[in-house]
Amino acid sequence: MHKKKLRSQEWFGGNDKMGFVHRSWLRNQGYPDDYFQGKPVIGICNTWSELTPCNGHLRDVAEVVKKGILEAGGFPMEFPVMSLGETIMRPTTMLFRNLASMDTEESIRANPLDGVVLLTGCDKTTPSTIMGACSVDLPTIVVPGGPMLNGRFRGGTIGSGSFNWMIKEKQQTGEFDADDLREAEICAARSIGHCNTMGTASTMATMAEALGLTLPGFSSIPAADSRKKVMQQLSGRRIVEMVREDLTLSKILTREAFENAIVTNAAVGGSTNLIIHLIAIARRIGVDVQLEDFDNLGSQIPLLVNLMPSGKYLMEDFFYAGGLPVVMKELKVLLHGDAITVNGKTIGENYSKAPCYNNDVIATIDKPFQENAGIAVLKGNLCENGAVIKPSAATEKLMKHTGPAVVFESMEDYHERIDLPDLDIDENSVIVLKGVGPKGYPGMPEVGNVDLPEKLIKKGIKDMVRISDGRMSGTAYGTVVLHVSPESSIGGTLAIVQNGDMITLDVENRSLQLNISEDEIAQRKAVWQAPEPLATRGYVRLYLDHVEQAEKGADLDVLVGKSGSKVERDLH
Repeated sequence: MHKKKLRSQEWFGGNDKMGFVHRSWLRNQGYPDDYFQGKPVIGICNTWSELTPCNGHLRDVAEVVKKGILEAGGFPMEFPVMSLGETIMRPTTMLFRNLASMDTEESIRANPLDGVVLLTGCDKTTPSTIMGACSVDLPTIVVPGGPMLNGRFRGGTIGSGSFNWMIKEKQQTGEFDADDLREAEICAARSIGHCNTMGTASTMATMAEALGLTLPGFSSIPAADSRKKVMQQLSGRRIVEMVREDLTLSKILTREAFENAIVTNAAVGGSTNLIIHLIAIARRIGVDVQLEDFDNLGSQIPLLVNLMPSGKYLMEDFFYAGGLPVVMKELKVLLHGDAITVNGKTIGENYSKAPCYNNDVIATIDKPFQENAGIAVLKGNLCENGAVIKPSAATEKLMKHTGPAVVFESMEDYHERIDLPDLDIDENSVIVLKGVGPKGYPGMPEVGNVDLPEKLIKKGIKDMVRISDGRMSGTAYGTVVLHVSPESSIGGTLAIVQNGDMITLDVENRSLQLNISEDEIAQRKAVWQAPEPLATRGYVRLYLDHVEQAEKGADLDVLVGKSGSKVERDLH
């Protein structure tokens, strides 16, 4: 492998005009001769931004990674890509995930890089950069930014993310006034890092490790812990070795690796958003992963981790209890132990020794917190191509439920009417939200777990069945049916649901049915009219023209697959 010509030498190795051009302009940074004479060039793909709070520390992370690269004989070159801040960007970061993946892909392919380190954190920065890197397929390692420390509020813990979904209830019941809310706001996010629940950010970091894309044990360590820096430096060293070994993404991201990620996600009570992102990653690297795989492989997996939103602890507690290595060790009979990882060892080798220090946080596989966790994939006339629900975050008595639909045609319609005193709704109703799918919003926002009506909250109602073609935050909970496909904005059956229609959810039998005749469905669809396009130019128009449905990962159809790392033409 040492004899294999480095890709970067196509830029730096020539003694002709173009070799002069490529080297000369970089000389203004003060690089010595030996940097251009066969050192592996490692790109540090940085999603740092002050507009992405969860990634606000990644400039410092990059410097630590550079140390490791230099120690291993590499040439580090940091570059920025579009950053996606879940808590800041409108209308939703999911609209821009594919754009950020394009930025990542083309930045890697167009430059003299032999290997790549992906610095990730907030929800979409992990899948977007992995997707882009997959389409180039160089040696790549992920450095997850890490979760915040536990929030501390009035003698107890408070989870950044999960607490958001309690605010309306606490305000309406009089438990919180403006001063209480401000104090909680300050306490919830008290350190660098991403959400400290098993929300989508932690789920994505867990996914990356379960896929074999991080050093073992990396994903669980809080961002503020000094051990995170050690792993960052070691990752810098390791990526140089990966280049010399030609250990590319396609050699790690096998079908077995994706199955490991599905099983692990179920065991940790991970986000439903994993489904869309993992499918999109698989379609980039060329592995066949279907929506049904998440049910077939993951729905019977025991829940081993007692973290919010499915449990009571936070990521800091998870790390102290032993972190993901303990979970992977417990799952060994359910995982493909021979799957290779970025450190060159197998999953089985990496996680053979992992002691648990708190069984109230991480259970054994023989005594789990819940027997069957994971994701349930629903089918029926209301979701011909599928929908999903997370049983571990739902209310058991609502898992089989029939009730009348209360329909909201858009998020604006929901906000205008949900708290009206005369709204015809009670706890047996089924809230149906339309127009929040990939094309409909656009971007498929995390709004599926809409707040309950004020009048029901005051009655003490905690949960209701909610159905939409959107997503929900991994920090959220409730009996929420998501990712309904085809979405309402392209004429799926969801589009023709009317107030009062009876809907039956039967999670055990994996069914979601609109209880009207097929003739009535056909008649309503015949007179249904598609909404006007939401954009006439720019990226959003491109997105609307090319985005696929949820069960295909909501990627752009023109981005599926990979173009590889070869660039045939020079710049002069």
